[in-house]
Amino acid sequence: MSADIAVDEARLWQSLMDMGEVGALPHGGCCRAALSVEDQAGRDLFVRWCREAGCTIAVDQVGNIYARRAGRDAARPAVATGSHLDTQPHGGKFDGIYGVLAGLEVVRALNDANVGTEAPIDVIVWTNEEGVRFSPPLAGSSAFAGVAEVANIHAAVTLDGTTVRQDLESTGYLGKERPGERKLDCFVEAHIEQGPILEAEGKTIGIVTQIQGIRWLKVTVTGMDSHAGTTPMNRRRDALLGAAEMVTTLNRIAREQDEWARLTNGRFEVEPNSGATIPGRVVFNCDLRHPDATTLEALDGRMQAAMRTIAGRGGLEIDVQRVIDKPPVHFAGELVDTVRDAARRCGYASMDMLSGAGHDAMNVARVAPTGMIFVPCKDGLSHNEAESATPAHLAAGARTLLHTLVARARRVS
Repeated sequence: MSADIAVDEARLWQSLMDMGEVGALPHGGCCRAALSVEDQAGRDLFVRWCREAGCTIAVDQVGNIYARRAGRDAARPAVATGSHLDTQPHGGKFDGIYGVLAGLEVVRALNDANVGTEAPIDVIVWTNEEGVRFSPPLAGSSAFAGVAEVANIHAAVTLDGTTVRQDLESTGYLGKERPGERKLDCFVEAHIEQGPILEAEGKTIGIVTQIQGIRWLKVTVTGMDSHAGTTPMNRRRDALLGAAEMVTTLNRIAREQDEWARLTNGRFEVEPNSGATIPGRVVFNCDLRHPDATTLEALDGRMQAAMRTIAGRGGLEIDVQRVIDKPPVHFAGELVDTVRDAARRCGYASMDMLSGAGHDAMNVARVAPTGMIFVPCKDGLSHNEAESATPAHLAAGARTLLHTLVARARRVS
């Protein structure tokens, strides 16, 4: 344990508060949708801070930012950390942002102590983790891991009608580096838990051993627009009514499965969306999650069969597209052990845990040893302006991250 290296709790907190002013919302949160004007401002602030800390900056073809603190052996793969700066529409100050700025605090702490490492240390900002302005979510890390094509990401159309490539060009974050060509020794992502377990158990550090699998389905239900006053109830082909029955049925299936199943229908598009017209077309999403791959597959099959049955009964057409398919991820055992040892040596109460949320780390795990560090957030609340974490817990996570990264990068001074 390098007792002479100390994170600065006040500095980390102030950095989080300063970043939270970019795209600030009225109730304490912030909105920085990926590659928006606000996201550009947040990225610019991060880059400035990193350059002031002596880092070199590189950007790849999908806008991922790599801030590198040099190591003695420049040829060695980098020991990496980071997360994302983009937020939900009513996002808090910590989801993703904490992982980025905890990485920057590690760099600053090493600078303060005048400590060098054998391997370089990279702090990474992944592009479009949240998927608010355009799809797919986790876009930057998906490209890095080779599971999404750069050309497809560039061609994606945002909610503002621009393409992602146009936004990368206009914000100045269209780099030349090919995603994935940079080799990493490992990647460790620090994050607020986004759930209530650490707080309930009185633990400071969550040692994440796996992330559950995620499937997103885009469901299109087609009926027929018709007059609300003249069409008898038994002659309607009401797409919204059918979709509503599907949603209640899907949720029943998930609830009957087991305690680990998760099903959310959080986005609806209704056409023509007129009060006097029976809806003829509805598009909605299914966010299905489970830590067991076999169970996830079985749930998917049962749910699709149930939706098709409902559609047939209502005289409706249905199209189901699988938009995201992220299998359950088990993190590298040796890296999990390193995180566990760092937390123990720092004196923090910790526990092993599963991540119910998806993170960029689940993509990076395809190409490099990967782990995650969780810290508590108040009431487990996230994706909400009221998202909150204490300075002490955030500093504890950063300290655990620091000693994990130094153990991998090898201290030389």
